[in-house]
Amino acid sequence: MPTAIFTIGRSGLTASRRSLELTAQNIANADNVDYSRRTLTQGELVMTGNIGNNAQDSLGGVRPGTIERAESSLVQRQARDSSSALSAAEAEFFAMKEAESALEASGVFTGLVDFEAALTRLQNNPTEPALRLSALESARKMAGNFRIANGTLANARNLVQAEVSAKTLTVNELAGELAKVNADLVGSREGTAGRAALLDARDKALRGLAKEFGISPTINANGTADVMLNGTPPVALVTGATTSPLATSFAADGTVTFTVGGTPTVPAGGAMAGRASALAEMAGLQTGLDALAVSAINITNAAQANGVGLDGNPGPPIFAGTGAGSINVVLASADGLATAAAGSPAGSRDTANLAALISALGDASGPVSGTDSLLLGLSSRVSALETRSEGLSVVAASAEAELLRETGVDLDTEAANLVRLQQAFEANSRVIQVAAELFDTILGLR
Repeated sequence: MPTAIFTIGRSGLTASRRSLELTAQNIANADNVDYSRRTLTQGELVMTGNIGNNAQDSLGGVRPGTIERAESSLVQRQARDSSSALSAAEAEFFAMKEAESALEASGVFTGLVDFEAALTRLQNNPTEPALRLSALESARKMAGNFRIANGTLANARNLVQAEVSAKTLTVNELAGELAKVNADLVGSREGTAGRAALLDARDKALRGLAKEFGISPTINANGTADVMLNGTPPVALVTGATTSPLATSFAADGTVTFTVGGTPTVPAGGAMAGRASALAEMAGLQTGLDALAVSAINITNAAQANGVGLDGNPGPPIFAGTGAGSINVVLASADGLATAAAGSPAGSRDTANLAALISALGDASGPVSGTDSLLLGLSSRVSALETRSEGLSVVAASAEAELLRETGVDLDTEAANLVRLQQAFEANSRVIQVAAELFDTILGLR
């Protein structure tokens, strides 16, 4: 009898100690988003005794079982998918916000309006040297604004490209880590702390990959995860313990191309999809900006060719260049501004040609209206992306909260467990103490 009590008390102490260790581990990782809480299963310890030829089973305490890890594949998938969608929207929003700031800070629209205003003032006194010089300087400022816009837009594009390159390394690292975890999971034993840690590492890698790409993971019976990147076409990134390397390349217009294991693909989700979309939109902005610069060059130089300057000679070109990055003022003297119509004498105060230039610049198809439309369209796009990001952030926060409820650590529950386990530990200690007293009493009988 006393030896059975010893066994019962000892098994209870062992179960309590292991449960206390898991509870302490849960509390220590309460703020770790990559940790899933653990619990210890327990079963009855059955002892068999023999009296003569008769066998008798009796309960001999508690048997510590396996470590169970809280998880929900459905909630995990919802959290990954919502995170992927949010990352795509945020990446595109922040990139386009940078592009918007770059173009607005360049003052390209203000430069065009100021150039148009300087020409309008020149209409009042076309032979006034100060007004002519002011118009020429406004042209030079406008050209500078176009070059600044070209440079700042290129800087915004370079930042996105650098982020794509950096995150490509991150994705390959995460894929390598997941492949290693897969290899370790194959040899791990069910219900152990080591396997639980490996499963945490697996889910962490999957969440990291989902932020960069939309993924479709397959969780196998042995706990390993195979990962397909969602896209056109879908491609395998991780299969068991092997990975297919992700590579990126940039075209002359700044757009990005992705290949996985040599197979080209267009991502359908995650931050990489957002960055790819932003780079494509920036390429469109660059094309539009160059077209506006060329429009300003052609309209102004055409007007110059159709009129005469103060000396009565045909006006020479004001601008040279083939786009926003190369536009430059080449007119040497303000006297060369062709304000008068062709055939007018030297020193003419005729402003017919100047009026035609002003009208062409301000026309609905001219560069002033075109720049206004470009900036307005960009602003509307950024506003729409911001609204979408805010909406998706609510969805992602809800999914993350649900994941925490399913797999996270509740400190109140763990605190209650500590009290319960402490009481169980004390109770089992008392059982052993009683068994020892009984044993001493029996040995002391004469």
